[in-house]
Amino acid sequence: MPMRGAYRRLVCALALAAWPALGAAQNAIPSDSLATPVARSQIAVIEQERLFLQTRFGKAMQASTDSARKALQAENQRLEANLEAEERKLTDQRPTMPADQFRPLAEAFDEKVKGIRQAQDTKARELARRAEEDRARFVETAAPILAALMSELGAVVLIDKSVAVLSMDSIDVTDEAIAKIDAVLGDGQDAKAPQP
Repeated sequence: MPMRGAYRRLVCALALAAWPALGAAQNAIPSDSLATPVARSQIAVIEQERLFLQTRFGKAMQASTDSARKALQAENQRLEANLEAEERKLTDQRPTMPADQFRPLAEAFDEKVKGIRQAQDTKARELARRAEEDRARFVETAAPILAALMSELGAVVLIDKSVAVLSMDSIDVTDEAIAKIDAVLGDGQDAKAPQP
């Protein structure tokens, strides 16, 4: 019970301390704006993933990555089909060949399979690296536009919504950011994007 009393005294003291400031703030706000209160904040949040996936620039980058990924998948399927056909041919030859003649063919085939897998893995890693570089380039290119938006809004901090524990929808500026990036960069073809 003593804790509850202390809590009440603290709340009352804070309310009394804030009362003059609240009164001054209320007097400073025009009466016509009281009917439609607007929450202004020096902190703004964006959804970075949505920013990348819904801007024309981000969509163009993603489309390029998706196209390259599909081409690699098609190449992998074609190579796999060729290797399976070659393996069947070797399997059919095995009963008709002496072991000492078949072994070098089987070993050469195994080496070929390893080489192809390594080459395709390298291509996949390169594709993933390019996708990461695209995202980094997007962020660097969009940064001045986001800074201008912050300035317009009077915000001093811009954070990703995913790291905010709790935030009001009124400080989410993702839609405004998407519109500004689209207006300035379009699909990014003419953007003088700094390399990461």
